[in-house]
Amino acid sequence: MVPLRFFHSLKKANILYKIFFTTLFVAISVFALNNWLPQMPAPGSQITLRLAEALPDTNPVTISMRKFADLVEKKTGGGVKVKVYSSAQLGQEPDAIELVRLGIIDLTRINSVALANVSRSIGVFTLPYIFRNYDHKYKVLDGEMGHKVRTDMNQIGLIGFDYMEAGSRCFYTRAKPINSLEDLKGLKIRVQPSRITIRMIELLGAVPTPMNFGEVYSSLSTGVVDGAENDYVSYSTSGHYEVAPFYVEDNHLSPPAILIMNHAKFTSLSPEHQKAISEAAHEAALFERDFMRQSNLEAKEKMKTANVTISTIDTAPFRAAVKPIYDEFPSYSDMIAQIELVE
Repeated sequence: MVPLRFFHSLKKANILYKIFFTTLFVAISVFALNNWLPQMPAPGSQITLRLAEALPDTNPVTISMRKFADLVEKKTGGGVKVKVYSSAQLGQEPDAIELVRLGIIDLTRINSVALANVSRSIGVFTLPYIFRNYDHKYKVLDGEMGHKVRTDMNQIGLIGFDYMEAGSRCFYTRAKPINSLEDLKGLKIRVQPSRITIRMIELLGAVPTPMNFGEVYSSLSTGVVDGAENDYVSYSTSGHYEVAPFYVEDNHLSPPAILIMNHAKFTSLSPEHQKAISEAAHEAALFERDFMRQSNLEAKEKMKTANVTISTIDTAPFRAAVKPIYDEFPSYSDMIAQIELVE
């Protein structure tokens, strides 16, 4: 028979256990409130905003985000400071979006492919071959439709600033070049986790393999995937060319990037600070567009001297293969028609 004092000891231990974990929970909650959640700034105090960037310091996008930070500090006379966390220190792009929506971090620069998973309307810009060329792309993005898409982000707790350039995405492979549509058949291709991109790869006859950017290098080197797709800059700065030395210029996607901010945090700032941040974002975006175009040209030249095989192909079969995707997303029909009308 178990002694009665055993149950008394067990009951006491259970009470102490509950007290310990209740105290721990309260301590963590207080820490979160004081250190992570948006706070109303005290008059005259310096405000520090946290910006998440998934790309490395050497990438033109990250350099442009540091320029944005410098512009904000200058325009606010040091009243607002932006701290940039590069190389996915605060998480990969899908994580960063959620952290900004929750107000745990303040800003992130994000690719529209990732953002389309939570803000539907921006997904139209991620359709394959949706833009005729670079000029057409920015007439759309800087026009009425681009503004409407940014406004839609308010519904999910975000502020969207000016669009930025993310290059034209092309396929690259580890074992053989892609010289025709037939060469893609059956290959496992890494894609961003997105319904449109996954479906595009299926229509091209390959096997979509969604994964975060930080996992791609090791997956290519070990053969978990046969290839991936990105622009020359990311292909170069990520080192993917070291393990996937065949690059084909098919330019199947040209989705923009965009800087987003937590809506509640933005509106909690003074009108002067809101104006300064918006102006800094606009100037940084224009800087980034030019810088990114030049950097892609330079990255291509670098790849030519790095034993990378670069191919150019007739994209007509690729365009024909992915054309059905436009009908498979009927909610974009009106937007597609408007984009096609932009001269």
